[in-house]
Amino acid sequence: MNLTESLLHALKDHGARQIFGIPGDFALPYFRIIEESKILPLYTLSHEPGVGFAADAAGRINSSLGVAAVTYGAGALNMTNAVASAFAEKSPLVVLSGGPGQGESRSGLLLHHQAKTLDSQFRIYREITCDQARLDNPERAPADIARVLASCLRHSQPVYLEIPRDLAAAPCAAVVAEGPPAVDDDALDACVDEILARLGRAASPVLMAGVEVRRFGLEAKVAELTRRLGLPVVTSFMGRGLLAGADAPLMGTYMGVAGLPEVTRLVEGSDGLFLLGVIVCDTNFAVSEKKIDLRKTIQALNGQVTMGYHTYPQIPLAALVDRLLARIGPADKVFDVHHQDFPRGLVADAAPVNPNDIATAVNDLLAERGPMPIASDVGDCLFTAMDIGPAPLAAPGYYATMGFGVPAGLGLQAATGERPLILVGDGAFQMTGWELGNCRRYGWDPIVLLFNNASWEMLRVFQPESAFNDLGNWGFAEMAAGLGGDGVRVGTRAELKVALDRAVATRGRFQLIEVSLRPGVLSQTLTRFVAGIKRLNAGK
Repeated sequence: MNLTESLLHALKDHGARQIFGIPGDFALPYFRIIEESKILPLYTLSHEPGVGFAADAAGRINSSLGVAAVTYGAGALNMTNAVASAFAEKSPLVVLSGGPGQGESRSGLLLHHQAKTLDSQFRIYREITCDQARLDNPERAPADIARVLASCLRHSQPVYLEIPRDLAAAPCAAVVAEGPPAVDDDALDACVDEILARLGRAASPVLMAGVEVRRFGLEAKVAELTRRLGLPVVTSFMGRGLLAGADAPLMGTYMGVAGLPEVTRLVEGSDGLFLLGVIVCDTNFAVSEKKIDLRKTIQALNGQVTMGYHTYPQIPLAALVDRLLARIGPADKVFDVHHQDFPRGLVADAAPVNPNDIATAVNDLLAERGPMPIASDVGDCLFTAMDIGPAPLAAPGYYATMGFGVPAGLGLQAATGERPLILVGDGAFQMTGWELGNCRRYGWDPIVLLFNNASWEMLRVFQPESAFNDLGNWGFAEMAAGLGGDGVRVGTRAELKVALDRAVATRGRFQLIEVSLRPGVLSQTLTRFVAGIKRLNAGK
């Protein structure tokens, strides 16, 4: 077995199911082994940011490793934004990079793709990954690979592995996976005791589920936990799509001033708010109508539990959920909860389409054909997704990078085999929408709803006087045929209904529905969000 084969088998044993990548000269040796060994399927895309986003989404949807493979310098450095997004949003992404061979590293010459020093890339990736290794010693490589992959799964954050190109085929032993870290049972029991005591004393306890619940594959267990606790449950903004289809007392998504008033009152009025895997960030909490005193919450995140002014360290989320389930018997009451209502019944008339019509049309579609995984970019398409019924959703809700949607949708189809729905704005489509040209090679056929208002409308609402928000009209629908798909432009609700029906009925080619939106027309959720932000800013 050679070094690359040892790495590939270890990736597969740790849960990876495919690799997304773009080759380059420093990566050619290990790419050749990936292709010829067939240990994991390889999907090549067109631009490194798309590779990172696709691999990120594949890891997210299956709660497993996503793998992005690139070359040294121009490839890996071009992917740093996508990896930074995965780091911020706790996605288990493995970055594989080719690297200079040992001989050329000692040549004394500056190498192409080199930045400041040959180690610059490694140091940059230290900032956006939780563990790193350069596989420059085949004898030590199995232990390094085992440690780094264990870190990726333990922390659910990206890791970095660099393969010198003259060692890709070097003989190497198999990787022996590290065992799970030991958990202090006494500390875990004390933590569970305190959590249950706090929830028991609370007059209105609420559980908020966040992204770590999905990252660690805990949705079914958390649904059972909420039933046993008899607690209402909401998701964070980043956690939208969690518990989709689960039998849990799910009331909706907490979005503060931008969300449903009943959910906002429930969360902000709780005296026992249990934040389970929720990233405490501005997109989740900065738009609160009533400021939440986080010191009075229970926060289980990053492998620890914080209550008040003290922290229980080294308490993995999975161990915490398992111990809570072991301590709590079946619920002796049924929690009476009003589930969130989502708009249904599109009126297919000649009225112009607005974002809420898109949400309604998608809900009608999902009710008719069943759930579909959804990838959304940032902007009003993501706020529109908040009005789409429970469905698995991948979106950069915290890091908020543009360009995620289309390649993430391709990652979802590769990872699940299911046809995805992609929501994307015209600005983000200009960045990475061209990755759709790869669908024909792999038989992918996503349905793409492109929100086109010929501007960066999300930015315009905060600074309407700036002309640089204007993007012009690129005619995306006409470009679809050249990329190997079908495109149509719609402007009315009747046209949207016809286009969606046709898209669903057409398989084997991607379907691009370019929705022409009038400038200034926003979803109701984004309208509330903007108004709330402005009101909060005015009060400071």
